[in-house]
Amino acid sequence: MPKSRIEAFSDGVLAIIITIMVLNLKAPHTGGLAALRPLLPSLCSYILSFVYVGIYWNNHHHMFHATERVKGPVLWANLHLLFWLSLFPFVTDWMGESHFAKVPTAVYGCVLMMAAVAYWILQAAIIRSQGKESLLARAIGSDLKGKASPILYAVAIGVAFVWPLLSQVLFVGVALMWLVPDRRIERTLNAVRGE
Repeated sequence: MPKSRIEAFSDGVLAIIITIMVLNLKAPHTGGLAALRPLLPSLCSYILSFVYVGIYWNNHHHMFHATERVKGPVLWANLHLLFWLSLFPFVTDWMGESHFAKVPTAVYGCVLMMAAVAYWILQAAIIRSQGKESLLARAIGSDLKGKASPILYAVAIGVAFVWPLLSQVLFVGVALMWLVPDRRIERTLNAVRGE
């Protein structure tokens, strides 16, 4: 099956997720910068989630660029990832509205962790369908960032019940780790093409 449909569908879902997140932001009823102060937690929560959705979109694009074809398990693994990403608007809004309270912060971390696990499952499904010598398998290599992310999310979830601010620092840290697009796939593609 060609990969173009799964890419188009995923792009559409991610665009809707971002749209829902921004629609959850409520404009202040008065003018002036002081009116924004109560909205800062929601705005910060939105910015963090927007960055995460952007990271997933970017890496999803690169991963499918290195994918030749898709099969049923890849479709289901992609839907699994999109399910966890579709929860971003809810947990983003809850965490921001609660001013980063313990439970919403921990639940936000759970969704981040499950999205990371779902991404790993999708990556594994693609590699399984294309073989261990596939372009994607060669590009991924040891995948240190992919292994470290769920561990850091798990730590952030536990820490959220004691010190939610440290959880936020961990969430931002993982995002910064992934902010630079994963160049492994691009390097491998360029090497194969002789560029």
